[in-house]
Amino acid sequence: MPGLKLFIHDYAGHPFQVELSRELARRGHEVTHAYFGGDAGPKGVMKRLEGDAESLSFLPIDIEGDYTKTSFVKRRFQDVAYGRAAADAIKAARPDVVLSGNTPTESQALVMKGAHASGARFVHWCQDFYSIAVTKILSQKLPGVGAAVSAYYRMVERKQFAGADGVVLITEDFAPQAKAWGVTSDRLHVIPNWGAIDEIPLRPKDNDWAKAQGLDGKSVFLYSGTLGLKHNPDLLIGLARALRDDPNARVVVVSAGSGVEALEAAKAQEDLDNLVLLPLQPFEALPDVLATADVLMAVIERDAGLFSVPSKILSYLCAGMPILLAAPEENLAAKTVKAAECGLVVEPESEADWLAAAQRLAEDPALRESMGAKGRAHAEANFDISIVADRFEAVFDAALAETALCA
Repeated sequence: MPGLKLFIHDYAGHPFQVELSRELARRGHEVTHAYFGGDAGPKGVMKRLEGDAESLSFLPIDIEGDYTKTSFVKRRFQDVAYGRAAADAIKAARPDVVLSGNTPTESQALVMKGAHASGARFVHWCQDFYSIAVTKILSQKLPGVGAAVSAYYRMVERKQFAGADGVVLITEDFAPQAKAWGVTSDRLHVIPNWGAIDEIPLRPKDNDWAKAQGLDGKSVFLYSGTLGLKHNPDLLIGLARALRDDPNARVVVVSAGSGVEALEAAKAQEDLDNLVLLPLQPFEALPDVLATADVLMAVIERDAGLFSVPSKILSYLCAGMPILLAAPEENLAAKTVKAAECGLVVEPESEADWLAAAQRLAEDPALRESMGAKGRAHAEANFDISIVADRFEAVFDAALAETALCA
């Protein structure tokens, strides 16, 4: 297809979206990769690298003040401010197509409005259903009032699905909800997420990062990534308690988010010296971080299980390490781990099953090696960026073709 002017907006700045932008620019498209500069979550390499196409640029979008994920009211105003800033950036860039995902509902509404105001086609990249997650959280925290707020967010998100020129879902499981919200079959595309496998090579366990953290030679259960409202820190704390008498065992959490406070409190109150808490590391260090583990961990609450998929699993697969996952069986990550036979999956409410699975992995190095190899094999078979980029180009082509038919 002819070179397009693309505005790839990934609010979170995840590594695999950056890989897509690099590949699209390499194919001759002019790509602006925009992201929220104030978000503390794990990021890809947000700068031009040697060998990158000259048509690739990176644009951090910022707002005044420190962004909060703990104050719902303050966050709402910040999301609106962010959406306006992103819309202004789109209007200035005047792209042919805007692809936007991982974005709070009210921000995304303004991104879509900015895209259409600039004459661009808007493709909504649905990583999860934000309003459904908000509904579950508010129903617990704000009974009564929460229902009205949740209805508002559902209305806003539904309009984004109905008004988009194309919708990309990461799993067929999302299709019934998308269709219920007005997405016609010709605008609906399913492209599973992937891991940036070329940027996460296999690394030795006793690497420089492990040595710098005092983890070389240790038995390490490691969690890497955001720990927020959708993740239960109690499972990580429970594992640290269970392993506290093993002088060689460490539970390592490389993270940011509201759940980290619970870990810090438990570590201090219970003298859990084997619980190692570290800030998020630069993406360049991620291969060594993941290789330090004997077992990589992920958790997702049941309420978020159907409409949220922990993307860290994709990086874990690239790293070739066994996975211990607490998630409902219908979750896409749980299905992936089971199908690839690359780890053990337990229900998110069962700490007993979680600890039993951890013990099984700790005591069976042959099982860990086999599962890790199968995970890497799954990544090599499914994470080819050239095939992924082909599919996104088809999405852009369809969105532009639909516009031509309507003109």
